[in-house]
Amino acid sequence: MADLMRGKRGLIMGVANERSIAWGIAQVMAAEGAELAFTHQGEAFGKRLAPLAASVGSELMLDVDVTDDASVDAAFETLAARWGSLDFLVHAIAYSDKAELHGRFADTTRANFRTSLDISCYSFIDMARRAAALMPQGGCLLTVTFQGSNRVTPFYNVMGVAKAALESSVRYLANDLGPDGIRVNALSPGPMKTLAGAAIGGARKTYRHTELNAPLRTNAALDAVGGTAAWLASDYGRHTTGEIVHVDGGYHVLGMPQAGSI
Repeated sequence: MADLMRGKRGLIMGVANERSIAWGIAQVMAAEGAELAFTHQGEAFGKRLAPLAASVGSELMLDVDVTDDASVDAAFETLAARWGSLDFLVHAIAYSDKAELHGRFADTTRANFRTSLDISCYSFIDMARRAAALMPQGGCLLTVTFQGSNRVTPFYNVMGVAKAALESSVRYLANDLGPDGIRVNALSPGPMKTLAGAAIGGARKTYRHTELNAPLRTNAALDAVGGTAAWLASDYGRHTTGEIVHVDGGYHVLGMPQAGSI
């Protein structure tokens, strides 16, 4: 396939480097014919992003801080001026103070709770509202979650609560925006070797554990996550909304580790 996304334009948020989930999604969508714009936060991330964006033929990079309304306003004004409309948006943004991804969840500070929920959850609600205004013919909104949203995962702490809120937001947004032909879904990959994943304590053990125990005995690959995103954003995904789509080798179906690994 090379035309699944032909004629579609979308905004990709959250590419930090070539191992980012957002980049895996961007590569597949570009290969399937999509025209892409990207966001980054600050000059340093912009320099990392520039060669990646160029490699998929994108010249539209927007400096966005999702906690700053003026920054987001400017980005969407530019999109509206350049493109006029959007077909899809990919939100792969999350944050928590690394120091609070250790120890007890009960010790989460109020300040970090607010920051984590603001950046990891509310930013998707904000982007959805803004993107929807550029989707008069309908479209697709995608975000990225993790199984720590509904099962206790070591070292995930407040991020688990943030992802639970994000998943609930997906369902409410799907209901709000469905009458406008806009689908809202989340991808839930298993542990992946990304910059964000490396910030979580015990990341290597978690990665190895899921690889040994998932029914497919493998962790997700970037192109598999990207392919799933492309399907959801394509016309083939036009009747799928409000879903948390797992791309984790089946790990989410387990109640206990495999017998041989206990």
